[in-house]
Amino acid sequence: MSSSVPRLVIAAPSSGSGKTTVATGLMAAFASRGLAVSPHKVGPDYIDPGYHALATGRVGRNLDAYLCGAELVAPLFAHGARGCDLAVVEGVMGLFDGAAGEGELASTAHVAKLLRAPVVLVVDASSQSRSVAALVHGFASWDPEVRIGGVILNKVGSERHEGMLREALDASGVPVLGVLRRVEQVGTPSRHLGLVPVAERRGEAVAAVAAMASQVRGGCDLEALFALARGAGALPGDTWDAAEALAFSPPPPLPVPVPGGSAPRPPYRAERARPQTPDGLEGPGTASKVADGLGAPRVAVAGGAAFTFSYAEHAELLAAAGAEVVTFDPIRDEELPEGTRGLVIGGGFPEVYGPELSANEPLRKAVASLAESGAPVAAECAGLLYLSRELDGLPMCGVIDAKARMDERLTLGYRDAVAVSDSVLAEAGSRMRGHEFHRTVVEPGAGVAPAWGVRVPVRRVEGFVQQGVHASYLHTHWASAPGVARRFVERCVGSWATAG
Repeated sequence: MSSSVPRLVIAAPSSGSGKTTVATGLMAAFASRGLAVSPHKVGPDYIDPGYHALATGRVGRNLDAYLCGAELVAPLFAHGARGCDLAVVEGVMGLFDGAAGEGELASTAHVAKLLRAPVVLVVDASSQSRSVAALVHGFASWDPEVRIGGVILNKVGSERHEGMLREALDASGVPVLGVLRRVEQVGTPSRHLGLVPVAERRGEAVAAVAAMASQVRGGCDLEALFALARGAGALPGDTWDAAEALAFSPPPPLPVPVPGGSAPRPPYRAERARPQTPDGLEGPGTASKVADGLGAPRVAVAGGAAFTFSYAEHAELLAAAGAEVVTFDPIRDEELPEGTRGLVIGGGFPEVYGPELSANEPLRKAVASLAESGAPVAAECAGLLYLSRELDGLPMCGVIDAKARMDERLTLGYRDAVAVSDSVLAEAGSRMRGHEFHRTVVEPGAGVAPAWGVRVPVRRVEGFVQQGVHASYLHTHWASAPGVARRFVERCVGSWATAG
């Protein structure tokens, strides 16, 4: 099914030019007009999509050609934008900056071409006048397959400054679609890994998004921008669907073993995921039932202020594989959700909330008990820290015999990984792409049975596989390997049947 949703890609010559302000402001401004706006972010970043979701009332979704493959970018876009009046895609870094050493792969320009979408270039004009024309001309002519449909000038000092910029750009052939004055920065504070997530500052974040919308409404030609978006035309190809992705993904080569030596159950038919809600989880409805009649195994997903990093497609794939997906807050909840048979702990900032997480001893013990029972537990980055014995000297769950601590060095980048050990997520030898993004260190960095082997930036093994636990620094996107969700849910069912 082709998608004809009007769409824009918001890009810039470099980071720090104002992409997030403009993209989020546009989303909120159009949403306030009653339009259904689909928010998207190029690359693996988890934080910006939280602001996008606040601006639109729809879950923010990532489009990453490295993690998911170029062939999935358009289908995943169409999935998120289905039924919407407009889609706004915020770019990453500079327009042509992609995965290191991989050419245009995963760059904003690459995604714009895959979506056949016009690009709006946000330019920080604070320290230039006539030179802006040379800069815009260079970006507009660098790749003829990338269509620069307009420019938004940011941090413009005065009416005179604006006049000089417009005069210089008149000969470029690229229209000026907006001018934003140099004002006090909208209240979006940052720290060691970028913006502070929405979940940690809800009231302030609402005010910040409203300020962005007001700034964009006052300085941008929304009618011209929407007309540009409508000129994108139809996007051919299929729309991604979690149930269909599971149906066509290769099954595990061997049945997942059931603890206790029971014979493996036959596979069950995947059910269609329920409608999305702004938090990315399924909407109301009857839970999917697995073929053995036990019902849907309950998978608890960590949330709250400490664990905000998650891709919406993970919950959708788990639901389509037959799970009932529920969220819990490791800071506030003293028990896991009743009937939990599997646990997913994604990324976030446990280092910021270490005292609160450590103080919740009842939940830490519940997590350790679940892991000890052999139930499947998938932990990424922040989840790895939480499962460790301690974090910055504070007791954590003690599932993994390792210590975690903050570190001054930023570890950041895409990774091409190979599963070293059979686990609840993958069989040994499986390849998967991921990314790392942290300022912490876990010692030791790998267990007796490591999770992944990576070659870049140095050849090493990392992570821990033990019983049903898979804990690693690597963030992955399950849409690239839907069988991961099915394998995890199969193990949840196996653990459930054995416990029953």
